[in-house]
Amino acid sequence: MTSDPRTDPIKKRKLADDVQDRLLAFIAEEGLSPGDALPSERDLMVRHQVGRTAIREAMQNLQRMGLIDIRHGERPRVAAPDMVGIVDQLGQGMRHMLTHSAVTRAHLQDARTTFEAEMARIAAERCTPAQAKLLRILLDEHHQAQSDPVLFVKCDGAFHRAISGIGGNPIYELLSGSLFDWLSQFHVDMVRSPGLELLTLGEHEAILEAISTGKADAAKAAMVQHLTRANRYRNNGT
Repeated sequence: MTSDPRTDPIKKRKLADDVQDRLLAFIAEEGLSPGDALPSERDLMVRHQVGRTAIREAMQNLQRMGLIDIRHGERPRVAAPDMVGIVDQLGQGMRHMLTHSAVTRAHLQDARTTFEAEMARIAAERCTPAQAKLLRILLDEHHQAQSDPVLFVKCDGAFHRAISGIGGNPIYELLSGSLFDWLSQFHVDMVRSPGLELLTLGEHEAILEAISTGKADAAKAAMVQHLTRANRYRNNGT
């Protein structure tokens, strides 16, 4: 059954939720920048006519979201943008969904395949000799890690992240690492099966060959083949 906002029961909001919304509106309306101070706890209590508990809960929520900094003895301040912190916060919820939802896992695997395929295509178009050399070093380390399942997965992630880094956009690299980390708990079982390490390495070799020789379409196709096969094995065990 799907949710219908017109008929679903109205959820009761906590005071802290209302305070949080008002603080976000205040930051936007006042045009506050990173480092700017928010009103004191006492001022907020008077302004919103709520107790200290609601103010502190709202502040803590905003801090967990990476939007404000709270330091003992100082007024809270608007936080500087932190992409890593934001992705880390997202990762906590993502890991929970992956653990309890096969549908979410399938969607994330599909999204990763699309993303990584494009990263491989871009890498083939932009790869320098130095970057190709780095990929070769990472893949050699991956070969050497075949007897260690945990290290093998770590090397796998490093190889994919390095490919995304060739695009020159740090967000690409961060997303690649995050997508891999979110799915890695389902990846270890695959590499522990005898023989599949060599299959993974062979597919990585094909990807590296296409990237280092500037064959964008081949790099994209090799990445799609690699991740499609890996996803199929994780989901079906075949």
